[in-house]
Amino acid sequence: MRLPGDTRGLSFMSVIFFIDMRLPGDRHSDKFKAKNPSGQVPCLEIDGEKLTQSLAIIEYLEETRPKPALLPADPKERAIVRQISEVIASGIQPNQNRSVIQALEASRRGEWGHDIVDKGLRTLETFLQKTAGKYCVGDVVTMADLCLVPQVYNGIRFGVDLSQFSTIQRINKALMELDAFQISHPTKQPDCPEDFNPSADPIIMK
Repeated sequence: MRLPGDTRGLSFMSVIFFIDMRLPGDRHSDKFKAKNPSGQVPCLEIDGEKLTQSLAIIEYLEETRPKPALLPADPKERAIVRQISEVIASGIQPNQNRSVIQALEASRRGEWGHDIVDKGLRTLETFLQKTAGKYCVGDVVTMADLCLVPQVYNGIRFGVDLSQFSTIQRINKALMELDAFQISHPTKQPDCPEDFNPSADPIIMK
């Protein structure tokens, strides 16, 4: 959830309640649940409020700190950006997030995650072939791009063959050339071990 802040130059370490994702119980602690009863991430403390759910947070930042804009001015383009964002945030992410994976038998985790992400990216590729310019929707970074990059990373985690998604790969490469996306990469976060290999995540290893 650092990406929206990094695109605006905000120092999110001062407003995010830090959760060490290496510790399964950390986000379920009483201290964290006092801020977010669901025990889920992200949880953002800002402007006297505690906000949860990625898209709700991004939309709040868009409305209160609108530069640079992450939603186009044109209503149709805004709808397209939201559509692509929801394909990812509602259609892919919930089905392979950590709580779902951990509820499965260990022998099924890798295959489940792979199939969910592979199917989701196939759908997304079809959408993006019609909407993409340099980025997901045209040539300006939008909320859809903020949703895309983490799912590409999840594709790597689950061993998905990303070469079959030429549009997604091209967009992701362009985004990863931007400072905000480099800074926000999971391997750059304070809870990421120096020797972390996303394709060898112990949560999904058989």
